[in-house]
Amino acid sequence: MLSSLALFTSYLALSTSAVNVPRLERRAQCAASLTIAEASSISVATTLQAHYYDSSTGQYNGGSLWTDANAFEDLHNLMLGADIDTWSAVSDNCFICQAALNPSTDWVSLLGGANDDSLWVILSLWKIADYKSARGLSNSAYLDAAATIYNLMEAQVDDTCGGGIWWSTAHTYKNAVTNELFIYASADGFLRGGGETYLNNAIATWNWLSNSGMRNSQGLFNDGLTQDGTCVNNGETTWIYNQGVIASGLAALYAATGSSNATLLDQAEITLDATVALLTENDILKESCDDALSGGTVCDADQQLFKGLWTKHVQYYLDMANDAARTAKYSPFLGSQMSAVFHFGTDASDDVGSVWYAPSQGGSIFTPKTSTSGLEAHISAAKYGPC
Repeated sequence: MLSSLALFTSYLALSTSAVNVPRLERRAQCAASLTIAEASSISVATTLQAHYYDSSTGQYNGGSLWTDANAFEDLHNLMLGADIDTWSAVSDNCFICQAALNPSTDWVSLLGGANDDSLWVILSLWKIADYKSARGLSNSAYLDAAATIYNLMEAQVDDTCGGGIWWSTAHTYKNAVTNELFIYASADGFLRGGGETYLNNAIATWNWLSNSGMRNSQGLFNDGLTQDGTCVNNGETTWIYNQGVIASGLAALYAATGSSNATLLDQAEITLDATVALLTENDILKESCDDALSGGTVCDADQQLFKGLWTKHVQYYLDMANDAARTAKYSPFLGSQMSAVFHFGTDASDDVGSVWYAPSQGGSIFTPKTSTSGLEAHISAAKYGPC
């Protein structure tokens, strides 16, 4: 088993190519790791756009609303971090961008009742707005659209099971990721000037989630609560993205409350540390549906994005925590993920497959979601990977 540092060193040797929260700034780090990681991010993003993006529809062939929203967010995250404008046209061309630019958009219809998808769209619109602002361009349409969607989401909170936001407008399920996203959107929305209601929502949702029983004795969040009225942990899969989004949400809440409550970061790291210990193989993230062997299990169209989302939200966690010691703690692991994506997950065309933990023996699949996931691993390491 290679250590995090050994994997990252091997990668370097073989590769040739609101308030005062540091969410946008380029991180000063050793030139070698930053240059390599940014070059790899750009290469993977170029392949993602060439292989899957259809500019006539503003969507990815084989994508979905929420996975596309994450890809748009990632492109703008990359352009902000690398200070490039390669995909600037996507800001106006993408499907959700066009919807934001149209004041007549019926967001209720477009979002289709999926509250988790809606929250992913908010995060994407915010990142696009950040990019526009950084270039001195108007971002009001994107911010207005995000605020409209947030208001719709706020109305999806009620007292069933004691609180929390519903997974969908059908009101049949309360789960981890939707509530984690709502904490993050609420806390970050407050930092962006959304007002006290945003902060109150973040605090109330974390208080509810932390007492809901969704985090198990291992420190990992299961999928959600039972739907039979008992409102207890349903014991379903501890998906990797559930363990990352909670961290970004708690760090945003930490920043929103004046950085005076470090226990929020400690709570986040209970789950981050459990992820590293329990949801990896050879120090590399491995989703429960990942299988390097041909004929084994295959992650579905949603699950293919989960590992990269963990790395992206660890980046956001470290942005908001703004703590050198916490950065040092996770930096080697982020470097290992990037190295594994490069060595084990990437094909000759710079597309990234679903399996990172081992060389694929026919089990890795290649889709816009797996490519987006790999891109997220590269971008997070570009900002916080080791020297």
